[in-house]
Amino acid sequence: MEYILVLCTINDMNKAKEISGKLVREKLAACVNIIPKISSIYFWKDEIVEDEEYLMLIKTKNILFDELKQRIIELHPYEVAEVVSLKIDNGSKAYLEWIGNSTK
Repeated sequence: MEYILVLCTINDMNKAKEISGKLVREKLAACVNIIPKISSIYFWKDEIVEDEEYLMLIKTKNILFDELKQRIIELHPYEVAEVVSLKIDNGSKAYLEWIGNSTK
């Protein structure tokens, strides 16, 4: 089974917790860590923007990515939500099994 780490930024801690809770309850994610107060600098609508955001680190199965991505887009307040995945090449066997058992 393949596992992934999904990255998603958001500008509101309460919304980050709301989205994270729904993803875990719906078994689309085994766990979501929320890292507070990251600085994001990006190009948006012909301007360079600097924002304080929160980074959600979402652990899940690769086969759930499309469903998870769609659910985040439905719940996320941004016009264009960041939803990118990174393959987990290695990890402790027990932790990876826990991800598998905690998701659909």
